[in-house]
Amino acid sequence: MRTYQFTNLQGNLETRYELTANEVYNKLLNEEHICEEQGQIRFYLGDVSIIVKQKDVVGNIIQEWLQGWLTNRCIDFDPSNNPQMPPDFFLNKNNHDEELLEVKAFNGEASPAFDIADFKGFARAVLTTPSALNTNFLIFAYRMSDDGYVSITNMWLKKLWEITRASERWPINVQYKNGEINKIRPAASSTWEKPPIKQRGNKYPHFANLSDFLSAFRETLLLYAETHNIGSTWKNDLNNSFNAHNMPTIDFPWWDTIKQNYV
Repeated sequence: MRTYQFTNLQGNLETRYELTANEVYNKLLNEEHICEEQGQIRFYLGDVSIIVKQKDVVGNIIQEWLQGWLTNRCIDFDPSNNPQMPPDFFLNKNNHDEELLEVKAFNGEASPAFDIADFKGFARAVLTTPSALNTNFLIFAYRMSDDGYVSITNMWLKKLWEITRASERWPINVQYKNGEINKIRPAASSTWEKPPIKQRGNKYPHFANLSDFLSAFRETLLLYAETHNIGSTWKNDLNNSFNAHNMPTIDFPWWDTIKQNYV
């Protein structure tokens, strides 16, 4: 953590904090004990206020809450202007290629069903900003009681490949409806804390590393007719982008050579 002070527009001395994604996670979990707190979602209109009891709005509210928490704690960040792509926040305001933070939330009494990113948008976007592949995912599992109290039951800080998996039809688990691939979807939360290869009792473990994720993603691009042309040059295009951003290239393998580890 780095701190600095400056004089704000009101002439007062203000202290700001620069935190990494891991420091944000530790502060929430171990300093502020967020898993011991409770909250409610209230809506006001005119002279009527209600307590919101619909679980499907909680995930978006938690993301907005985290932005308010960062602001309240005087933690530096820049918000993203692309809601379809990770991250939500850039914790390093001077370098948007470092300390990228995406916020996700799901009902802890069910399997994760949030969208990680738009499939086709992600394929194109990482060719422009390959640092997005190293985004930190801050994930909240929540519970809402019958009277509308929300509590955080678990929290993780994970990389992209640690929360994604293969599927029966595609090398990457995706939302596939009406003949179209739409969103990249997560692995089961029960796999996130376990060694990725050949998890006992789990048919689809999460990927072991970024290289294996990229292998599965390229294969999905090639298998899906709408993105086959993109997939044919995607590895070269991605490594050219790595070079342009002074990042090390990744010589990820063909999917068939590692498929047995994940399916």
